[in-house]
Amino acid sequence: MESEVNAESPDAPSADVLAVVPRLAQLSNAVSRGRLAERAAEAAGLALDRPAVGVLVTLHVADRPLRIGEIAERMQVVGPHVTRQVQALERRGLVHRVSDPHDRRASLIEPTEQGAQAANRYAASLVGWFSEAIAGWTDDERADLGRLLCRLVDDVTAHLGRLEEG
Repeated sequence: MESEVNAESPDAPSADVLAVVPRLAQLSNAVSRGRLAERAAEAAGLALDRPAVGVLVTLHVADRPLRIGEIAERMQVVGPHVTRQVQALERRGLVHRVSDPHDRRASLIEPTEQGAQAANRYAASLVGWFSEAIAGWTDDERADLGRLLCRLVDDVTAHLGRLEEG
């Protein structure tokens, strides 16, 4: 999406685009200050830090077991961080390694039944919180939010990927 410009300066973003930036920061700060991820982990009975929960949820929503590099790519972090989190999750019995059928030297990671249940509890807590926050919204407003948020994430992720390549 190309940025719009106003008539005053060809390099200045339009007021409507510019107004979104502080609102995104405000949302991020509110979620962080409210310790939403930590509260959801506590509600799920997970004594894990946010990165470990992120790995567990990433694995749970994947359509198949993943390699460490695939987890890192989906989370947009570096592999060594994921390796440490996977090891911690393994010690707790929340994930396990399985053989990669295409490369016997490699292993894939998938949640255990206990890990899948914990990820479901975590997701249910988050969904419940967000559902309460937007309870007064119409069905159309909720659908618009979902559609536009997915589009924003896809576009921002693609744009950042192009910046990293160039």
